[in-house]
Amino acid sequence: MNVISTQAPAIDKATRIFHFIAENGGSTYTQIYQGLSLPQSSTSTLLASLIANGLLRQNEGRYFLGLMFYEFGNKSVEQFNIRELAIEPLTQLRDKTQLACHLGILDGNSAIYLAKVDSPNAILVKSWLGKRLSLHCSGLGKVLLAWLPDEQIDQLLPDEDLPAHTQTTITTRSSFKAELKKVRENGWAFDNGEDFEGITCIAVPVFDHNGKVIAAISTSGVVFQMPKDKICDFAKYAIEAATKLSKKIR
Repeated sequence: MNVISTQAPAIDKATRIFHFIAENGGSTYTQIYQGLSLPQSSTSTLLASLIANGLLRQNEGRYFLGLMFYEFGNKSVEQFNIRELAIEPLTQLRDKTQLACHLGILDGNSAIYLAKVDSPNAILVKSWLGKRLSLHCSGLGKVLLAWLPDEQIDQLLPDEDLPAHTQTTITTRSSFKAELKKVRENGWAFDNGEDFEGITCIAVPVFDHNGKVIAAISTSGVVFQMPKDKICDFAKYAIEAATKLSKKIR
């Protein structure tokens, strides 16, 4: 969890609480203030206010995210029209690769799925709308960072050492930046089982009319569904899909 500190500390604390509960599930008052190193008195007042406003709910001494987040999430997706525009190119990409295809955007310090089209195969890569991905070990994350300035990358990845999820995860920021240079040169990124063992992914950028990367399209599957001799073809198909979407939003 990497929450930015602003000049509104109450909002910062509330955001940290939301992240904590989202990551840990229903939590007690003690778990929240100790886990986040928050003052007991102000935390109690803040939790009561969040419950009163429907942002949290309490059940048997534990705090949970309120249903208002579900409502906000639906409204947010409804208002983000790129999701609707992406379905057609995602479907076309799925038909060519026979793999699960996703649309993702940068949200805070992670990538998040906005849209998906499932693979018709019996073997499926588990994913869902709203799923968050680590930036340094996912194809989407690589693409969403590759065209950003160095200082912004440093803000999103403030530490030189990066957590290893698998044996192939890139574990230093300097090595990761070298990987991003390759992504820019190639025009697409490859996740070689860096986030989940045995799961590979190809991702490509979606550009707006100013040439800014605003989203990414990916296709993913288990290793044998994406053999080495097919990777370049799949990357070509993904670039075609992203180009179609880019043209739609310009």
